[in-house]
Amino acid sequence: MDEAELGAAAFEDLVREAFESIPSALHELMENVEVVVEDEPPHGEPLLGFYQGVPLTARGAFYAAALPDKITIFRGPIERAYGADHTQLRAQVRRTVLHEVAHHFGISDERLVEIDRY
Repeated sequence: MDEAELGAAAFEDLVREAFESIPSALHELMENVEVVVEDEPPHGEPLLGFYQGVPLTARGAFYAAALPDKITIFRGPIERAYGADHTQLRAQVRRTVLHEVAHHFGISDERLVEIDRY
């Protein structure tokens, strides 16, 4: 395994650790969502993470047989900004995961700013 693969695996471990840190009561409410790691966001997009899907608060009686929601965490920008300090890197990965999970629960960026969680 080369150095890049080791870095990717270690980063994925941080993402998994962050996702598993969510309290079990919230985990139980999460439905039809997957978390993935990609190297980079779409060209020109300054993103650390991205949520795609139908938030739990917007799902109605007709929500069925839908593809899973997707939370994407972008390794490259997070490592470039925080990779020199493992403690800061771990904290930013957790913050990014929790931010995108908040979107799954229907919490907007505006509301996250309001509650000082952006």
